[in-house]
Amino acid sequence: MIIDTDVLIWYLRGNEKAKKVVEDAIPFSISAVTYMELIQGMKDKEESRRFQKQMQRWNIDIIHIDKDISSRAMFYIQEYALNHAMYLADALIAATVVQMSETLLTANDEHYKFIPNIRCKRFEPETKE
Repeated sequence: MIIDTDVLIWYLRGNEKAKKVVEDAIPFSISAVTYMELIQGMKDKEESRRFQKQMQRWNIDIIHIDKDISSRAMFYIQEYALNHAMYLADALIAATVVQMSETLLTANDEHYKFIPNIRCKRFEPETKE
């Protein structure tokens, strides 16, 4: 299973449902894009260090972008950027998932549902009202 950035953000914000689904998915993978998005969103170096230690405890696999993933993402942008507003990060994550024949755990399945052959598992965070 590959976990999308949004699910890990919910986890980092303390969402109990995200905590359970992430910990139940161990061992899991993330795209290098997800890693970079998460690090970019950190408020300071200490938060970044804590997250990196957590990743070591999870023993997750970071899937790097290679020629095949890049080529697939380029195709997705060509095909879906105009009619589905596909963004670069989502294209790279989707290409990673399809290339690795994995399932993507995401709360943003609408970002991916138009892509043939992608398998998504929807995460629905419990929100406080």
